[in-house]
Formats: sequence, structure tokens, C-alpha cells
Amino acid sequence: MAMWIQAQQLQGEALHQMQALYGQHFPIEVRHYLAQWIECQLWYGFSGVGNPVEEAKAKRLLDNLVSELQRKAQLQGGEDGFLLKIKLGHYANQLKSTYDRCPLELVRCIKHILHSEQRLVQEATNASSGGGGQAMDSLSQRHQQINQSFEELRLAHTENELRKLQHSQEYFIIQYQENMRHPGSLSTLPPAERTQRETALQSKRTTVETWLTREASTLQKYRLDLSEQHQKTLTLLRKQQTLILDEELIQWKRRQQLAGNGGPHEGGLDHLHHREAAPQVLKTQTKFAATVRLLVGGKLNVHMNPPQVKAVIVSEQQAKALLKNESTHSESSGEIHNNNCVMEYHQATGTLSAHFRNMSLKRIKRSDRRGAESVTEEKFTVLFESQFSVGGNELVFHVKTLSLPVVVIVHGSQDNNATATVLWDNAFAEPGRVPFIVPDKVMWPQLCEALDMKYKAEMHSVRGLSEDNMVFLAQKAFTSSSNNPEDFRNVSISWAQFNRESLPGRNFTFWQWFDGVVELMKKHLKPHWNDGAILGFVNKQQAQDMLLSKPNGTFLLRFSDSEIGGITIAWVAENPNKQGERLVWNLLPYTTKDFSIRSLADRISDLNHLLFLYPDRPKDEVFAKYYTLPSVTKAVDGYVKPQIKQVVPEFTTPKSEPSGGTPSFMDQTASPSVSHPSSFGVYPSMSDTMLDAEGDFDLEDTMDVARHVEELLRRPMANQWSSQQS
Repeated sequence: MAMWIQAQQLQGEALHQMQALYGQHFPIEVRHYLAQWIECQLWYGFSGVGNPVEEAKAKRLLDNLVSELQRKAQLQGGEDGFLLKIKLGHYANQLKSTYDRCPLELVRCIKHILHSEQRLVQEATNASSGGGGQAMDSLSQRHQQINQSFEELRLAHTENELRKLQHSQEYFIIQYQENMRHPGSLSTLPPAERTQRETALQSKRTTVETWLTREASTLQKYRLDLSEQHQKTLTLLRKQQTLILDEELIQWKRRQQLAGNGGPHEGGLDHLHHREAAPQVLKTQTKFAATVRLLVGGKLNVHMNPPQVKAVIVSEQQAKALLKNESTHSESSGEIHNNNCVMEYHQATGTLSAHFRNMSLKRIKRSDRRGAESVTEEKFTVLFESQFSVGGNELVFHVKTLSLPVVVIVHGSQDNNATATVLWDNAFAEPGRVPFIVPDKVMWPQLCEALDMKYKAEMHSVRGLSEDNMVFLAQKAFTSSSNNPEDFRNVSISWAQFNRESLPGRNFTFWQWFDGVVELMKKHLKPHWNDGAILGFVNKQQAQDMLLSKPNGTFLLRFSDSEIGGITIAWVAENPNKQGERLVWNLLPYTTKDFSIRSLADRISDLNHLLFLYPDRPKDEVFAKYYTLPSVTKAVDGYVKPQIKQVVPEFTTPKSEPSGGTPSFMDQTASPSVSHPSSFGVYPSMSDTMLDAEGDFDLEDTMDVARHVEELLRRPMANQWSSQQS
């Protein structure tokens, strides 16, 4: 409800824009009386394309919304509540009728409303604080400029003027033809009467000819004025076309790219409608979805004869040829199944769109690679083509658009390298570029901004990467020992340093290490990062310096330097072999596999020698809310279920066996431990097919995966920390 409270404080143009979000498709009264319920629902848990599962989820949300409205209506009592009771009941029936057959449209509608409200509130907050809102203010001004131009076009009245001119011309022609008609025979009339009639007819003819001369001059002036007005309208239309197609649409596509890296989802194209790109990492033999929208569909009544859209995948070179109009037909670099879709009109939102729900890339044809370029650096794009007619087939338009660049993989082991290509392209592509040119080298602060955007998006958190975190990453990327952030301000980093060359002494790249951290955090440790419990970006020496100044039992969590997607616990304690000496100990890094067995919070709870999270927070104060509640162990069919608990032998006092002959549960020493880590590795499954549509091996992709497995096989087992190691 907090957002709605803030939205009600908007003033002026912002308040007008907020009110314009509502109407028959979603009444503002529903937003007001169900504000808390609406803001508590998971509207953003939808991918944006329809499938049976999401349709069912959306249907439940619709039914729950209607039920909440009906319940709210029944609670209204007394004379003042009578009309509101009727109104809310009417809205419940109206929403049910509007969205019952298309519940996902309700989800899209409310997502758009909430996003727009949030944007308006943020703009107002930035304006009142006097800073941080320049980019949003600039965007808002451009949208106001677009709306103003459309308003000027609406006020042009050329259609009414043209109709007036047509009516005047028709009347003129009738009068002219009447005047030119020969008088009937007057010979049968008596001479006196004949003379009188001739005089009257001549007088009338003179009057009509005078009127015709004057009217012809007026019509000529009307034509010239209308022609001038048309010229002004065409000039304004060209200006609007340039603003929308050559500037705003290109900038929107650029913001869409940044959204792919975790940037804010830009709703500005709702002024024009919008089109959504396909997923940017495509795996062969795997379904993917996409949605395209025709910007002018609702305005030109194209939905009366809905067009069909075809999707094909093309290479970077083919995309360049298309944009230069060097290719008149659609060449394909692969085979996409279920790649034809008829556009659907959604009356509530006024959009005409095609939802490709079950596309599948069956085969890909790769180009010759340059130098050290790998298959995961090759970019493709999905080309969407259609044609529609207006004016009874008098005008036929052929339209096409390209998706954001995509990278095609055949095996899950290629995903992180493909993601690196996408992130680099999204972050550093220039608006309106030639496909798909991107700089080979960027400044370090630019990359930091992209990594921070990605990290915050994956964590769903405002807590991103701090300046200290950035220094840590710079030290890793450049093999530097400097702790001064200024030393990296003017340093550039190349694509090769980012994800082609391995880090010194390692067999993985900078990006592979960072991506491993992101995946680990996203899957298992997101709440702890958002709570501030994980320092993470701290090296071993820094951890030692920090902990030795704290009491025994103080610990911190840092990411492993030697293992992709690993996190370790470092703590300070007495050296059991040398009285009076204090050491910093490090557990063998945990990975996703470990946390799928037992959570981080439970593992920390198991280790009684861990007392304070650095600098001085009692561990239960930080982690207790995440502990798994102990279950009562009962024998089932004569068997007792064992429990898993982590121990570190050097810091564990052996338990005595309980009395009464009841067997004790063995504490399972879970990997990792300081003394004896697991001695086996986990290698990627090769079960995913690497066959093309004809059943033949794709040699390049097979070799790429083989190289990946070979690297894993060469990779040394995780460091076995000795009990003396700090």
C-alpha cells in the first residue's frame, strides 16, 4: 500500500499521468480500495509470454481479485456505503467479463500500472530532492514532446476542412451545370410574356454567374489554404516520425539492452506500444518464447484482418545485409520450429501482438570464426517479418524487425560464456550501431557499472557492489595489489581479459569466476547478502588481518579465490598445537552442491566454535531466522531417519553414547572441513544432445564442450586446507 499512498501525493502533470493509467480496463476505485492486496501480489513473477502454467496462475489472480472486490463490497454498510457497494460489485463483474478469457492481459495491465506509478513517484522524489533525476526528467520531457506533437496533429482539423471543401465544390458544380442548361422553348408563348421571361432568365443568369465567379475564387483560396495546412501536417508528421523511429525507438532498444543486464525495465514505449525481444541465450532443442507488437495495429484497424508473423534466425552478416537493403529475401542460419504466429488484438490495452509460445531452435549454421573467437562469441538475431494491408488492400506494407543479438549454445556448459557475450554486448553497444559492432576494450568503471547492474538484478536488491568490492574485482582482473580505487579510474579492460584469457594461476576467466559467484548467491545465499551477512569480496590476507583484531570465534564469509562458485568461512581461534597462538582458519569452500544438502544458516548453526559474525554480531541474531526447525525423530517400520550435521573434527568434542542402549546418530562430516575434504569432482552431464536436426554431430560445438570438460579434468582438486593454514 506504500506505493499507492505515495502516488496520491503526486501533483500537476504527474497526477494527470497517473490518473490516465486508469479507465474501464482497470478502474481507479479498484486500485484504491484494494491497494494493499494489489501491492502484495507477485505480478512480476510472469515471464511476459503465455503458457498453460502462467495462464492458470493469472486466472487464479483474476479470481482472487474478483473475490476481494466482492468481499470489500459486502463490507460496505449504512446509507453512505450503499452506492459504493453497488459500484464495487459492478467492477467485480466488469473485470471478470473483460479478462476471464485473457487473464494474462490483466497481469500485463497491472504490471504496467504499478511500474508507471513507481516511475512517476521516483521522478517526483528526484525532483523534490534536486538530484539523481536528470535522466528520468529527460526521458519524461521526450515523452511530453511526443504527446504534444500528437495533440497538434489532432488539432489540425484537416479532415473537417477537406470535407467542407468537398461539399462546397459539389454545390458549385450543381449551380454551374444548372446555369449552363439551355432555356426551354419560349416560341409558343405570346410575345409580351416571352420577352418578360427572357429578361428574368437573363437577370438570373447574370446573378448566378457573378456568384459562380466569386465562389470559384473562394474555392481556390480554400484549396490553397488546405494545401498549406496539409503541408504543415506532413512536416509535423515527418518530425514525429524522426523523433519516434530515428531517436526514441532506437534509444528504447538501447534501454531494452540494458534491461537485459538488469537495468530498469523501460516503460516509455507504451506511448508507442512496444515489441519484446527473444531470450538472448538460445539452446538448441529447447523451447523459447517471444512477443512482437505492431505499433500501428490498433490505429489502422489491422486487427480486422490480423496478419501473420514469421520468425527466422539470421547471422550477424545477414543482419547487416538486411539493414542495408542488400538482401530482399530472408536467408536463414538455422531452423526454428513453430515459427509462424497470427497476431491477436487485445481490446483492453489496444495492442496487436503475436505471442510465439513454443518456438524451438532445431539446427544452427555457424559462420567461419575469426582468430581466437569461440562459438559462444558468435552472435545471431531473430528476424520477425510480416505484411498487412489498409484501405481494402489498396496499400500493402511489408514490415520487419530484429531482436537483440542472441548467442546459440548446444550444451549447458556453454551458458556462462554465452552470457558473457550477451552482457558485454548489452552494456557497451552504441545506439543505432551496425549489427553487432561492440568495442573490444572499455574503461574499467564502465565494466563496474555493468557488473553492479547485473549483480543487483540477480539479487533483487538495492545493495549492489561497493567501492571496496570493485577494488577487489580490479585486483583480480589486473593482478594488482593496489587498494586505491583511483588507480583503476583510467584503466581499460579488454574482452580478452574479461572472458578469453584465464586468470594467472587459474584455469578460468575473470567472468567465469564472477558468474560463479552470482549463480551461487542467486540460488542459495540471496537473503544473506541482502541482510549484509556476507562480505564476499575479501581475499585471504584481508580476512586474516580483519579477524586477528577480533575475539576468538569471530568469523566472516568470503568468496573462494580458487574455485568457481565457492564460498568459505574464515574464523579466528586458538592454535590447539601451540598455546597462546591465534590463527585464522578457512573451511574448504562450499558450493551449490553443498547447499542443496544443507543450508548455510544450518551449517553455521552446527559449528559451535563460530560465535560472532564480523565485526561483532552474535551469529544467532543474524542467522537464527533461517535455521531449520528441529524435527522429532520417530521410528517408521523399525527404521530411524538419520540427520545430517556438519562438524569440523579439530573443533569438535566427541559425544558420549547415550545411556539406555539407544544408538546415537553419527554426525556426518559434511564437505567441506579443514582436515579432509571430499576427494571427488563433479563434471558436467553430457546427456544434452549435440546432434543437429539430421542426427549428425555439430563438430564445432562438440569440440567446444570437449574443451570445457578437458579443462575441468585438468583442474586441480579443491585446496585441502591444512589445520595450520590461515
